[in-house]
Amino acid sequence: MQEISNEIIGSGKSIGFVPTMGYLHEGHLSLVKASKSENDITVVSIFVNPTQFGPNEDLSKYPRDFKRDESFLLENGVDYIFYPHIEEIYPQGFQTYVIQEQISSFLEGAVRPVHFRGVTTIVSILFNIVKPQRAYFGQKDAQQCAVLKRMVTDLCFDLDMKICPIVRESDGLAMSSRNVYLSPQERLDALVLSKSLSLAARIIEKGERDCNKIKTIALALLKEIPSASPDYFEIVDFDTFEIVSTLESKKSYFLVAACKIGKTRLIDNQLIHL
Repeated sequence: MQEISNEIIGSGKSIGFVPTMGYLHEGHLSLVKASKSENDITVVSIFVNPTQFGPNEDLSKYPRDFKRDESFLLENGVDYIFYPHIEEIYPQGFQTYVIQEQISSFLEGAVRPVHFRGVTTIVSILFNIVKPQRAYFGQKDAQQCAVLKRMVTDLCFDLDMKICPIVRESDGLAMSSRNVYLSPQERLDALVLSKSLSLAARIIEKGERDCNKIKTIALALLKEIPSASPDYFEIVDFDTFEIVSTLESKKSYFLVAACKIGKTRLIDNQLIHL
């Protein structure tokens, strides 16, 4: 892959890169389309990264279907699929990790303590292998995007981070590879995430600026669903991703929510501008 990238760069062409863990859906394909519209060559990686899963998380169960993914990517005109083995990425003796200290320490970082260390490490490795001019990520993982944007800035990666909008099912559920775990009833129950975000946004639109009041109402809606176990509902600053207590005009914020539906943990968010 490095040799191919060097040849592409040497010929004066640009590389757009979409890192994924596979089991692709329309959200991933929207990133592919964005890359193809802005670059000469588009590379997609498929790698289920073990270092971002904690001991009790779903690494072994994470859905995998390379042939299905390959057909999707070929249909969408991807130039290269990078599909490495674990031993190629983490060879024997591997002992170096990338840690983003602040943004990664709360919300998802508090619930999943090793997660962001694994994300920043694998993305750094993939950036060094693929050598893209632009890399594409989905807004659904808003905190991950904030962590990676900070990493790219702090470590002087020579590329542009492109954050693309959330892609949703027709009923509002954010597309996720983990949605495949949901039973039919849990699939209906999972709509409470997007409903809680919409409810909070409506409250803000009506003039409420006290974040505790907004969060209390949104969490109450999440708790109405018997199969739902909310981890958090928070409001964070768009630029710093810090949790805020009061909303200010002429600023942007993310409403962020994480909730287990049955045994499946889902996240969602909504961007608001005041």
